[in-house]
Amino acid sequence: MVKNDETVIKEFNELVNMTADELENWLKEEQSQESGWGKDDETDETVGHESGRNIIEILKKNPSKDPDKYDQEDVAHMRKVVAYNKRHLAQEEKAKHDPNSKSYKSLKNWGHDAQKT
Repeated sequence: MVKNDETVIKEFNELVNMTADELENWLKEEQSQESGWGKDDETDETVGHESGRNIIEILKKNPSKDPDKYDQEDVAHMRKVVAYNKRHLAQEEKAKHDPNSKSYKSLKNWGHDAQKT
């Protein structure tokens, strides 16, 4: 069953525990490119890195996290972020303990700092 938008927004705001500035600074670091799947295009950017840039846009355009201010494009990306973070947090305990692991870096690209919880 597909989650309703309200649930997706709530879970996104719980799972994305980095600020727009923290995520933006992280994505500038070389290590943010050290994990994840490459996109099917000419760039070297990973899918997670691109997701992080989208998350920054969402966070900046609605800093108050008012559910009525998200559009359907935002909610569609939030849905991906929630699914990715929940799946990887459930599967990859290493991310919570090793900030040098690919799991940790990948989750951070998706807006979740496992060391911050």
